[in-house]
Amino acid sequence: MSKRGRLIVISGPSGVGKTSICEALLKKPKYKRVITCTTRPPRGGEQEGVDYYFSARNDFEEGIRAGRFLEHAEVYGNLYGTPRSPVEEGIENGTDLLLNIDVQGARLVRDSEIPNLVTVFIDAPSEEELEKRLLSRAADSEEDIRQRLEIARNERKEKSAYQHIVVNDDFDRAVQELEALLEAPVESN
Repeated sequence: MSKRGRLIVISGPSGVGKTSICEALLKKPKYKRVITCTTRPPRGGEQEGVDYYFSARNDFEEGIRAGRFLEHAEVYGNLYGTPRSPVEEGIENGTDLLLNIDVQGARLVRDSEIPNLVTVFIDAPSEEELEKRLLSRAADSEEDIRQRLEIARNERKEKSAYQHIVVNDDFDRAVQELEALLEAPVESN
């Protein structure tokens, strides 16, 4: 029997660099990104099947009822979810899949009993550093930043539920640390 793949869940608060770290890992042919589904309309430049699978709300809700998602949530009036079958097929085919997802979604994936699951919490070195990063993005209002920091405080309380914690205090070092964790021999769960 061939080696089974893994579902590698990467999560952590907004502003810690999850997406950049995932993009660095995806440059290696060993990893493949899990494409999630959403009911929100595509944003400029987003492509079906590349960035997301875009779905009508009623089709998404039917998928929920039929158990086609590992996890799903409503965020700002839109539904988001991780399709079950491509993840299960990827694991069976020996592919290591990267899923960049929020802490709430990661909790649901952990509860889904998916085989060969690896969970990694990406964190900032401190709340002060996280605030600096959010401010430097200049993408959010002061109120949005305050809200993101409050959510981050709560999300950071859950990091002990993850198998691994990587502190993104230096981007290249954090990527190397994560790669080393993922290359280490893994026990099946």
